Amino acid sequence: MAQQKIYIRFLDEVGATTRFVLRFFHELIKPRQEYNEFFRQCYWIGYKSLPLVGITALIMGLVLTIQSRPTLVEFGAQALLPAMVSVSLVREISPVITALICAGKIGSGIGAELGSMRVTEQIDAMDVSGTNPFKYLIVTRVMATTLMLPVLSNLSNAIGLYGGYLGVSIRGHVSWHLYWTQVFNALSFGDVIPSLIKTFFFGFAIGIIGCYKGYHSSKGTEGVGRSANSAVVVASLLIFIIDLIAVQITDLLGLT
Repeated sequence: MAQQKIYIRFLDEVGATTRFVLRFFHELIKPRQEYNEFFRQCYWIGYKSLPLVGITALIMGLVLTIQSRPTLVEFGAQALLPAMVSVSLVREISPVITALICAGKIGSGIGAELGSMRVTEQIDAMDVSGTNPFKYLIVTRVMATTLMLPVLSNLSNAIGLYGGYLGVSIRGHVSWHLYWTQVFNALSFGDVIPSLIKTFFFGFAIGIIGCYKGYHSSKGTEGVGRSANSAVVVASLLIFIIDLIAVQITDLLGLT
């Protein structure tokens, strides 16, 4: 009986989320667009997240290079280190780690912000005053996360590769020109394009889950914390599921 209730609750949640997504696309194509709020969200979601993403990417590239070098030295393949680091970062590590950071920072922030607005009845007040709260609050935030996450991911790639150069330079003597020549020779469009495309889906998942959890928050201040927490958990899980699907598709298309 308990398991049946869990299944029913899960199906209810999936159905409600699906309706929320369909409503998002319906509101997206309707005029009038809230451009000012959209650009404001792009600033907060993109620019304000850049320091955290950049520091993480630099450390990630540095640590990956330092940790991988001893194993390659054992096989006399240390010359392949720039190529290995570049493919690993661009294909998988940078997009996923950036998305997880944004799920924790942006997803929880959106969930807590909208949850607070729901608890304090600000959303209801917007609805009564004639403003479309769904278009003003939800559409702008989801579009901002969808568009900003690929930008953050590309910047993370660049900073991570620079961290890789620092890691190579610490233990060896590789010139700046030689390092980047090996990096770009190792990369192809089959590495970059699938990695870029899936970041759009990562951003959409983070935005839609954070908005859904916050928009439907309840039970006072306790519900706000629960909305923020569940937004991070569900968004992180969806990131791994989307990444798994993307890997399978790129493998079927022969891009790996």
